[in-house]
Amino acid sequence: MIRSLIINKYIIKEFIKTVIIMLLACFCLGFIVNLFEEINFFKDLDVGIYLPIMMTTLFVPTLLYNMFPFIVLLSGIWFFLKIKKSDEVTAMKVFGMSNFSIIIVPGLISILLGVFFVTSINPITSVLVMKYERIKGNYERDLDYLAAITENGIWIKEKSLEKNTIIRSSHLENENLMEVTIYEFDDDINFLRRIEATSANINSNKWNLKNVKIIDKKGKIVSDNIKNFSYTSVYDLKKIKTLYSNLDTISFWNIEDQIRLLEERGYSTREMETKLHKSLAFPFFLLSMLLLSGVFTLGTNIKENNSTYIFLAIVSSVIIYFFNDLSSVLGKTEKLPISISVWMPIVIIFIFSAVGVIHANQK
Repeated sequence: MIRSLIINKYIIKEFIKTVIIMLLACFCLGFIVNLFEEINFFKDLDVGIYLPIMMTTLFVPTLLYNMFPFIVLLSGIWFFLKIKKSDEVTAMKVFGMSNFSIIIVPGLISILLGVFFVTSINPITSVLVMKYERIKGNYERDLDYLAAITENGIWIKEKSLEKNTIIRSSHLENENLMEVTIYEFDDDINFLRRIEATSANINSNKWNLKNVKIIDKKGKIVSDNIKNFSYTSVYDLKKIKTLYSNLDTISFWNIEDQIRLLEERGYSTREMETKLHKSLAFPFFLLSMLLLSGVFTLGTNIKENNSTYIFLAIVSSVIIYFFNDLSSVLGKTEKLPISISVWMPIVIIFIFSAVGVIHANQK
C-alpha cells in the first residue's frame, strides 16, 4: 500500500512536470509565431516593439487554453515514453501495478486540470483576450463601424463622409430590428436629428423602416407617421448576427447570462450553447486525450523510435481537430443537436482509447 502511494506520487509529480514543460514550450512557440503576426499588423504604425509584445502576451494564454487538449496528448506520450524507455514501467509492474493503474493516475490529474482550466484559467484568458481586442480595435481601419449587444439593447455606430450615426434597437425579431432609434451627428459631433421607427427590415444593407417619425435637433417633429423610410447601413442581418464571432471573450461563468441576453434580444444561442457544452466536456476531452496517449505508448511492446510517436501525435491531433470542428459545424448549422455535436467526438475518442487501454492492460 505504501509502495503504491509512493509510486502514484511519483507518477503525479513527473506527469505534472511534463505538462508544465510542454506548456512552456508551446507558450514560447506561440509567442514567437504570434509576435511576428502582431509586428506585421503594426508595421505601418509608429508604435515600437513594446505594443506587439504586450499584445502577444495578452493573446497567447487563450491560444494555449484552446490547444490544451493536444498539449495533454503530447505530454502523455512524452511521459509514458519516458517511463517505458527507462524501464520504470517494468519496475512498477514488479510492485504489482498494471498498465491500467499507470495510465489512470495521469488520467485523473487530466480531469482535475480540465476543471481547473475551465473554472479558473478561462475567466482570466477571457479578460485578457477582451483587453487584446479592445486595444487592437483602436488601430483597426474599420473602427468607424462598431456594433454591440448590451442589457440596454443592440447598439450600432457608423460613420460616413457626411455624418456620424448611432443606432439603438430593443431586440432582433426574425429579419427586423424592433423599436429603432437613429441618432445623427455631424463631423463635430453636433446633434442633427433623431429618427424613430417601430421596426427596420435589415435583410440587406438598404434598411426598410416602418412607421417613422423624424425629430430635429430642437426636439420638433419634422415628419410623422411615415409608413416606409429607407436607410443605408454597412450592417445587414448576417453581420448583425455575427456580433459574438469571438466567443473567447466570454468567461465560463458568464455563458448562461449571455445565453439569456441573446434570447431576450432575439439572437440565436446555438454558438453560445456550443461553448457551454464544450466547457462542460473539456475535462473529459483531456481524459480521452490522455488515454489515447497511453494507447500509443503502453499499448505496444515494440521499441519504436521517437519519430514514430511524433508522427502519431501530429496525425492524431489533425484528425481529432478536424473531426471535432466538423461536428461543431453540424451542431451550429442545426444538422445535429448541440449536445450530440459536442459530446460525440469526445465519446468516440474515449471509447477507442478505453478499448486500447484494456488491450494494453493485458500486456
